[in-house]
Amino acid sequence: MALTEPIRDPKQVREFLAYYRKLGQTRNQVLVTIALHTALRISDILRLRTCDVYDFANRRARTSITITERKTGKSKIIALHKNIIRALEAHFPQAASNAPLILNLSTNKPISRVHAYRLISEAANAIGVIHKVGCHSLRKTFGYHSWTSGTSPVVIMEIYNHNSYAVTKRYLGVSQDDKNAVYEKLDF
Repeated sequence: MALTEPIRDPKQVREFLAYYRKLGQTRNQVLVTIALHTALRISDILRLRTCDVYDFANRRARTSITITERKTGKSKIIALHKNIIRALEAHFPQAASNAPLILNLSTNKPISRVHAYRLISEAANAIGVIHKVGCHSLRKTFGYHSWTSGTSPVVIMEIYNHNSYAVTKRYLGVSQDDKNAVYEKLDF
């Protein structure tokens, strides 16, 4: 399996987020929005049920969710970004209370990881991303843009639930251009 990279260009990230919204495909919009704004692994996103993210009694999207990560077994609370809430609210008229959030209509189960990969690749190709993009790219994109906007790598490491900074550093996808920008910016 080839290594994937984050989407580094903020303009392309915005285009990526808008791709399925413009097509009116709310399920796919929810998938990519959650992936980009939470840094969850695709396996954890596909395990989400509608009732995990939507308060049916009050008829609105939740503002946070609690999940137990499949890979690490660790529990975490995730605040839901306003973009996630907007995507969820557009999607909910079509969703049943205990159904998988990212539902495959023909099986009534979550879509497969392969299907998720295809959806992510389709959007990336459509907006002109030229490097290898997959499900994990969105997790890496979250970290890369958090880091470049000033978030401490230690906080990002905690969000990722990584045990070592070395792993987080690989996820951040620091490029030579990023290093050059540091050299060029520093002025004594």
